[in-house]
Amino acid sequence: MEVDMSVEEVLREIQQLHMNGNSLGKKSIKKSHPQLMRSALYYFPDWDSAIEKSIS
Repeated sequence: MEVDMSVEEVLREIQQLHMNGNSLGKKSIKKSHPQLMRSALYYFPDWDSAIEKSIS
């Protein structure tokens, strides 16, 4: 699988979405930011793990 974002970019994007009050629900992100979802799942075992890492 080829990804367009680095792990740092993934974490930064999730943080930005969170700070802007956007939903971080899996279905919502998959629809609105498919590239982010693909990249996050490349680096992390699941979407929740990517969220935990980015906002911890």
